[in-house]
Order: sequence, then C-alpha cells, then structure tokens
Amino acid sequence: MRDLFIIGGGINGCGIARDAAGRGLSVTLAEQGDLASATSSASTKLFHGGLRYLEYFEFRLVREALIEREVLLKAMPHISWPMRFVLPYEREMRFDSETPASKLLSAVMPWMKGRRPAWMIRLGLFLYDHLGGRQILPGTRTLDLKTDPAGAVLKERFERAYEYSDCWVQDARLVVLNARDAAARGAEILTRTGVIAAERLADRWAITLRRADGSETRVEAKMLINAAGPWAGELLHGMLGSHTPGDVRLVRGSHIVTPRLYDHDKCYFFQGRDGRIIFSIPYEEEFTLIGTTDADHPDPATPPVCTEAERDYLLAFANEYFKRPLSPADVVWTYSGVRPLYDDGASSATAATRDYVLRLDREAAPLLTVFGGKITTYRRLAEGALEKIAEALPVAKGPWTAGVALPGGDFAVTGVSELIERLLADYPFLTAAWARRLIRCYGTEAREVLGAAKTAADLGRDFGATLSQAEVDWAVAREWVRGAEDMIWRRTKLGLRLSAAQVAEIEAYIRGRVTR
Repeated sequence: MRDLFIIGGGINGCGIARDAAGRGLSVTLAEQGDLASATSSASTKLFHGGLRYLEYFEFRLVREALIEREVLLKAMPHISWPMRFVLPYEREMRFDSETPASKLLSAVMPWMKGRRPAWMIRLGLFLYDHLGGRQILPGTRTLDLKTDPAGAVLKERFERAYEYSDCWVQDARLVVLNARDAAARGAEILTRTGVIAAERLADRWAITLRRADGSETRVEAKMLINAAGPWAGELLHGMLGSHTPGDVRLVRGSHIVTPRLYDHDKCYFFQGRDGRIIFSIPYEEEFTLIGTTDADHPDPATPPVCTEAERDYLLAFANEYFKRPLSPADVVWTYSGVRPLYDDGASSATAATRDYVLRLDREAAPLLTVFGGKITTYRRLAEGALEKIAEALPVAKGPWTAGVALPGGDFAVTGVSELIERLLADYPFLTAAWARRLIRCYGTEAREVLGAAKTAADLGRDFGATLSQAEVDWAVAREWVRGAEDMIWRRTKLGLRLSAAQVAEIEAYIRGRVTR
C-alpha cells in the first residue's frame, strides 16, 4: 500500500510528488496523458510576482511569488533566467478597470477615473521591488524611450517607460524535471494512465487504473491527492463523491507567436484600454510570444483553442503599441490553456483570484484537493500540501526543496555562458545555437545526451532543427516521451521549426522505440 496516490501530472501534482518523496513517503502519481499536457505547458511561461495582482490587494500572494522567483531561479538556472520588462507609460491613456485599487482611486480622486497615474505605477513597482527581499534581480528604473533601444519599435507617443525584473521559465520542462526528481527519490510516475474508479474505504483508497494498452490494475493508498487541475472540481464532486466545499473556475488563456519583432532581449508589459494587460516576450530565439487573454471556459472536456476573436484581440492590443502593424498573416502558431482557478465568485475571469486553496477531507480515508495556483508558487503550494498531509499521515521530515537543484540545474545562476562554452569546446561539431539549446533544456545533463559523440553523425539520425536520435532516445528513456508531440512541443519547442514530414518521421521512430 502506498502512502499517497496523486491524480494529475501537471506542475502541482509533480511538485507535491517530489516534495513528498523527498520526505520519505511512498508515492504513486497517475496522469491520463503526457506530463504537462494540459495547463502546465500552456502558460505565459513566467516566474513573476504578478504586478497587476497588487491592484486586487493580493499582497500575500504577490510577496510569496516574489520571494519564490529567486528561490526557483537558483534551483533551475538552465530552464529559468532573469528578464527585464518594459512598461510604457502614456499620461492620457484611460482604462476601463474595475479593480479594487482603481475603484478606490476613483472614489478619492474622481478626476482620475479610468487612469493609472504615474505615481500609482511607481508605488506598485516600489512594492514589487521590496516586498520579496530581492537579492539577485535588479530593481526598477525609468527609461527614456526616445533614446533607449526599447523605444525603437514603439509608437512615437510613448516617451517614458518603467523597467523592472521578473523571470522566464520553460514550463513543461519544469514539470518533467519535478517528476524526474520525484522518481529518483522513489516515486512511481505513471503516464498515459487514467483513473477509472476510486473507492473510499475506512482506512484507505482503492484506485482502479487503465493504461494506454487497455489493461487495468488496482492500487491502494492511505491518502488520495486530487491535483487534476481543470478536472479537479468535476472529479471531487463526481467520482470521489466528496462534499468538500469549493469549486474550480475555468479561465482560458490564449497566446499567439509571431516572427521576432525586435532585436533586444527585453519583454514588454502593455496596458489595455479595457483594464487588462498582455506581455510581448522574446521566444525561442527567432520568435515573439504575445499573450494572454482571460475568458471563461465552459467545460474541461472541451479542448482549449485560441479563437479568431482572441487572436484578433491580441493583435489589436499589440498594435496599440508597436509601430509596425501586425496582422493574422504574422501569426505562425497559437496555443491556449485552461487555468483551473479557485472559484471565489469574482465578477470576471480577469478578477478571479490566482491564489491557491487546499481542502482536506478527513471523512474515512483522507482526501486532499488542490484548487487554483500559479506556476510561480508551485513549490510553496507543495509545502502547504505536505502540511495538510501531515494532519492525516505521519511525515518525519520537514520542508527541504528550497534551493535544492532540479536535474541538470546543479550550477550557479551566472554559469550558463560557461557551460555553453565548455560544451562547444568538448563537442566542436555543435553550433552555438545548438549548444545553447541543449544547455537551456538539459543543463549539466547535456553531456549525458551527447555521450561520447565525436561528430554529429555519432548522434544517429538527424530529425531536423538540431534534434538527433541520441536526444530522442534519451528523452524516451528518461523523460516519459511516448510520441512526437511530447518531444517537440513539451520537452522542447522544436515543433516551431519542423516540417510535417519531419514530425511524422519522429512519430514513427518513437512509436517503434516504445513498442519494442
């Protein structure tokens, strides 16, 4: 019998599995698809405090997230790195905002209705700089957009901007590395494995699983963790038959990707006239990522897609700022994910809380359900989950994950350039871009991927876009890859550079490897 059975292989489920396994608990995790195949691979890919959440007075959430940025950065400097964000300011722009902060401002100073004055933005950025005990990331500064390179691509009316720090993260790789570390500490990670029944007995759960090949098996566990993301509420009140209060509000966030729109490596934080914000972010060397939307999503069974309306909304939003107008013809890829937010009764999807809620049901065998959360606070959510677990099961060890490197991340935050240089020296057949991609995916484990290769031919078949047979084999053996989509959209983002014929070749090769 296992101590814990976790439903859901997104960031919350894998983060809890890692933390629990590291404390000596026996853990099994089941994911119905691939790891990070839903919400956790469809984020805006930022470790950020949530500057706009200050307008909702969510100070605890913002402070926790700000502290976590640097904790996480130290543990995974290969898949996460600092970025500077440019927030252009226009004195006369008005906003249709219903945040608590804007309502208060309008009540005190009615003539400011619909505006975020400069002092309000500076106050927010001051809090952003100081709430989280920042040590690594540089603080806020003011830019003259007439002279700074960041102003070159913006419309002439934007003369001033504020520049602040947050971090980028490769979200799907974050999930996989947490799962790998959990497995290294004894957890059992089952992908392509659905939960078809869960019976609650007096002292344990009896869970029936169905594998991809149709076979079924039964697992028993002392406690069940419902980390099913968009399906958490449906699972809680359906199959699990719990009367635990709380539900999930499904909010769809869509993104568009265009060819690279500017040469520098900074991001933009754009404010819309509807009170919302979007980001424009350098993406995968040759592209720009723009997002996100906030729209209520009707049903977790309905796959989220970026609608034409959402695409056009993001294009129009960006066109308020960029000199060169963007059109649908500029969009090379879109993606969309459903955020399973805790339903706090907010009037709009934008206003719904991004905080997480953990509900423990101790009627007979214990059940813990995870509502909401954001990628930046996944590690703290896992610690909170272990506190709840400790109320029902003995947990001998305390919190341990802060500062402990994920696989491949055992080097200094400032050490990426040196790792790339050393990899190029030892594997001279690599191009600089190829070496950079490998380090940014695998960190110090890039050498394991390349092995004893002396030439590119030694890596086996070349699938295109620097993806080799050796890398695919490594991912199949070590990272639960079972199809081309796993490899090219979640373990990497090479799908942006591969043709349909190349993808079909990768799919056929992986299928052959998996079925052997």
